[in-house]
Amino acid sequence: MTGSAPRPRRVLDVDGPLIPFGAAPDRYPSFATGAHALGDDANPLLSRIDPAHGPRLLALPCDLVWATTWLDAANECIAPRIGLPRLAVVSWPEPSDTDEQDERRGLHWKTRVLVDRAAGRPFAWVDDEVTDTDRVWVAAHHPGPALLHRVDPRVGLTDSDYAALDSWFRRQVGVPGR
Repeated sequence: MTGSAPRPRRVLDVDGPLIPFGAAPDRYPSFATGAHALGDDANPLLSRIDPAHGPRLLALPCDLVWATTWLDAANECIAPRIGLPRLAVVSWPEPSDTDEQDERRGLHWKTRVLVDRAAGRPFAWVDDEVTDTDRVWVAAHHPGPALLHRVDPRVGLTDSDYAALDSWFRRQVGVPGR
């Protein structure tokens, strides 16, 4: 029998992990991306995105997926800034009564959708809003491995975040660590 298991997915939020916010504005460096970067006029916070994220994300042994309210605008405004190809985008359904009940219980509105889209496949969800409630729910409802990795929105993705993600993904695909 030939073939291999699909690579795990990394579902990535934008605001918080890639665009840090919440600290004093003078704390954030500004990264130049060229005179005609898409979205500069619409969102001045885009200059906070470190272009080094692109190569680091691509180096992870996983399939990248946008899991953000930016939807396809992440492909138009963010991917080119950091050297990513167009990525799959999670589309969010309209809110339901179940979502309202989940919110009252502390479950993030993305959690059910991401587990559904994972369809049992290993995945890592990188977001600044992940909580223990989400971790417990995913552990009970997702049959495959899952890592719910919370990023501090004031600093965004750091070296230690990348190290934790790289280690987890390598364990999933059976590749020794670096």
